[in-house]
Amino acid sequence: MSVKLLLVRNNKILLELPLSGEAWSQERLHRELGFFEEEYERFTKLFDALSHHTRLRMVKRLFEEDNHTLGFTDFTRELGLNPKIVWQNTKKLCDGGLIEKNEEGKYSFSEAGRAEFLMLSLVLRQLRTMFESI
Repeated sequence: MSVKLLLVRNNKILLELPLSGEAWSQERLHRELGFFEEEYERFTKLFDALSHHTRLRMVKRLFEEDNHTLGFTDFTRELGLNPKIVWQNTKKLCDGGLIEKNEEGKYSFSEAGRAEFLMLSLVLRQLRTMFESI
């Protein structure tokens, strides 16, 4: 059985990826694995940023805000975290490219961070659930 992932915008296919190993040519698979290896450090930082419950709570809290922006004290007060924990975890989230700090000292999603979080958490969870049922 061949399964594909399609990314579509305005009825135009932007990306079509086979999700079955046998659907990849050896050449394409080798090339993609090479790209992944080149970007390994970036993926490591991104996965590290998402690998702690406190950071997930912080990202979830950003999603709950209308403007997706929170200050340092908002995290401490609203999530019941001490300042050291907030500092360590905002640093990890920034290092992972998910959030950034603006001139006023407030945190919000980076340009790609919001999409990366959705892709790696919500979409990946749904794909995993789908594959388990096949």
